[in-house]
Amino acid sequence: MARVLSALAILPLVVGTIWFLPPLATLVLAEVVVLLAFREYAALATGYGARLSPGVPVVAVVAVAAAVALDVTVVVLMASGLTIGIVSLASVRRGTQTLLDSAASVFPILYLGLPIGAAVAVRTTGGREAVLLLLATIMVSDTAQYYGGRWLGKTPLAPAISPKKTVEGALFGLAAGVALMSLVVTPVLDQSTVPQRALLGLAIVGLGIAGDLFESQLKRGAGVKDASALIPGHGGMLDRIDSLLFAAPGFYLFLQLGA
Repeated sequence: MARVLSALAILPLVVGTIWFLPPLATLVLAEVVVLLAFREYAALATGYGARLSPGVPVVAVVAVAAAVALDVTVVVLMASGLTIGIVSLASVRRGTQTLLDSAASVFPILYLGLPIGAAVAVRTTGGREAVLLLLATIMVSDTAQYYGGRWLGKTPLAPAISPKKTVEGALFGLAAGVALMSLVVTPVLDQSTVPQRALLGLAIVGLGIAGDLFESQLKRGAGVKDASALIPGHGGMLDRIDSLLFAAPGFYLFLQLGA
């Protein structure tokens, strides 16, 4: 019940911002998500024994997310990497911990900044319908995986990473996501065929499942069950957007290649 109530509370905010407000509002909402997700990522990194450079990584992640959305990625990405590298000279630990601390500081740029920026860029490139279709495909797939796995799930999908995820649940998620992507036509996809949209749905859901497993692997390595308790029934912000972090870049690349 907590899972459903949390979704009902969050969905109007997300959909309303994307549909009724200008693109800048979507970027602002995305940056709030990035900040919450980064806080959880930093806690996971600490579980690995890493020590992040104070303040700089979160600023870099927020800047890169905005840069992708505003199409100035290369300049900001290079500046962020250089800044983190220079600051790390004074802040990271020496010896065998140097690479761990530096990598943990740079990694959220790729893991959080670029994907969230890509999701906002989908709003700019493909319109509000496109980003809502992306989010709906992931949400429908995640829901189908969860309930389908609880209903018929018997075969572990990746037992070493996430024992509760099943092959049956994944198949339910693939079927639901592909069906939605195939049937819903947005202006940016109006020239595509049903088989093309089905393949796109298959790719988006597959990337989402990979993103879910990747975050599960991070949590397992850090020795925690959820990234945080921020969202009742869902865990933390990272737990809520883990699929999006892999699926959004894939959808954005599809739109760019299609254009």
